[in-house]
Amino acid sequence: MDKKRLRGFEVVKAYEAADIHLPKRKTAASAGYDIEAAEAVDLPPHQVTLVPTGLKAYMQKDEYLGIHIRSSIAVKMQLSCINSQGIIDADYYNNPDNEGHIMVPLVNHSDVAVHIGKGIRIAQGIFYKYLTADDDAAGSGAARTGGFGSTGEK
Repeated sequence: MDKKRLRGFEVVKAYEAADIHLPKRKTAASAGYDIEAAEAVDLPPHQVTLVPTGLKAYMQKDEYLGIHIRSSIAVKMQLSCINSQGIIDADYYNNPDNEGHIMVPLVNHSDVAVHIGKGIRIAQGIFYKYLTADDDAAGSGAARTGGFGSTGEK
């Protein structure tokens, strides 16, 4: 019996041989799926760095994946997610620009470089349902034509 896939994670093609771990919840009551860095990255002081995860996420058309920095990383290393919460839309999955590769934009607030090793849990992903306004429906509208930041500046 083939179970319908509702939401989850996959490894992007470019990282298939990189021993990427699919996110898991660590406890029975955990809301977030722990997401690891796909490779070692050095974060320069007072700058934003996109940290690759090697992952993409699939979900229903009326859902998004919220990306939140892990509190231990934020406190111990003085890091934050530059946009507070990253939002991965359902149509980001398998987009033609970057296959839907999830990148975590971390800012280093300290005065020294911070090293993130491959496999360090840097973020948590939480799946959310969202509502639409009257005369609108999830999944309607233009098709996504690009990857990170592709919905425009306006």
